[in-house]
Amino acid sequence: MQKYLKYFLGALAFTVSFQAPAAQAQCPICTAAVIGGVGLARWLKIDDTISGLWIGGLIVAMILWTINWSNRRKIMFWARDIIIVIAYYILVILPLYYYKLIGHPFNQFWGVDKILLGTIIGSIFFYAAYLQYENIKRKHGKAQFPFQKVIMPVGTLLILSLIFWFLTRS
Repeated sequence: MQKYLKYFLGALAFTVSFQAPAAQAQCPICTAAVIGGVGLARWLKIDDTISGLWIGGLIVAMILWTINWSNRRKIMFWARDIIIVIAYYILVILPLYYYKLIGHPFNQFWGVDKILLGTIIGSIFFYAAYLQYENIKRKHGKAQFPFQKVIMPVGTLLILSLIFWFLTRS
């Protein structure tokens, strides 16, 4: 049952990413790449820390989409952005904890659960790469090369994946 739920959620997220409007805080191609990275990592039995990196990137992409969608529709209320951030992390972390994918005492790295650690680091670096792209675009008025908006955050996750692959090899 859990296996089918993963496939359903992955297919749903993949479908939604291609139905999104063109003007997004993060592009659908970037989100599809993140979803593909999570699915591929789990299928290839790659370490959970690396899967967590991609989960964190996906969460940040979805948060940025939701905030941008809310801005375009002029949906404003007190602490909206904070509520959106907390809601997405709860919607992802709680099911992982409930299905015992997070919290196993033998699935830790640096004293922290591997998926949780990867999610935190992936979120921070994905968002930092997004902010860096926005700064470059603001400074120069446009992207400096084709697909820069995709390459910067996804490339950051790829580099981190490689680093954690070396760190977690036994």
